[in-house]
Amino acid sequence: MLFWEAAAYAALGLLAAWAAGRLLPARLPAGPLPFATGAVAGLVGGLVTHTVLGGAELAATLPAAFGTAVALLSLLARPAARRGRHSRHSKVRASGA
Repeated sequence: MLFWEAAAYAALGLLAAWAAGRLLPARLPAGPLPFATGAVAGLVGGLVTHTVLGGAELAATLPAAFGTAVALLSLLARPAARRGRHSRHSKVRASGA
């Protein structure tokens, strides 16, 4: 039974990585890193929650696996590019201060 739960946790992590790649393609790194991060984060989050709750609450472990994957995928996201704006420091240097 735990094998199928672990597969579901990893699948939820992959689903989170796929959704993040579709919603924020320019902000995530290209290649397999987001998918690997999502799968491993979902697996770890699900197994930790399974262990803490004693394995009785599948309804709690699945959202925890998904939430952990989303949280760790958010750490991979780059900040949005600023277009046409200068940094605050370049304005200070230009004014001579």
